[in-house]
Amino acid sequence: MKNSYKGIFAGIILAALSSFSFADNDLIVGKWKTIDDRTGYSRADVEISKKPDGTYEGVIVATRSVPGTEKMIVCSNCPGELKNKPFIGLPFVWGFKQNPDNPREFNNGRILDPISGKVYKGKARLSASGKHLNLRGYVGVSVIGRSVTWIKY
Repeated sequence: MKNSYKGIFAGIILAALSSFSFADNDLIVGKWKTIDDRTGYSRADVEISKKPDGTYEGVIVATRSVPGTEKMIVCSNCPGELKNKPFIGLPFVWGFKQNPDNPREFNNGRILDPISGKVYKGKARLSASGKHLNLRGYVGVSVIGRSVTWIKY
């Protein structure tokens, strides 16, 4: 009887550890509050999910206006099939892949600036606490670009 308890206990520990390791693979999945780097205001909430191909995509789930400006409803400057689509439901970060050498880094993504309609190369780094995501959008090389920080809900 004692051995069966050890087996059950070992099974529970193994299940718990495997769930922790699974969670580590999806560190950026969830809801994030975007912070505009120029105004300091939160402009939108984004839901990041992992796609079947292993890449990550972020979709706008809520928007806010900056004080003194009109709330934007559709992406009038967006390129191609995203043009004039509502901001709610708009995928504006996609293609990010987790760095196998550093699970807190995500590379090879694309970031759409919904205000200008421009698409940038992107990379992201998750803070040690897992509460802040620093995204960098750039053209050509990473030095020429812009960074924003998102806060996890």
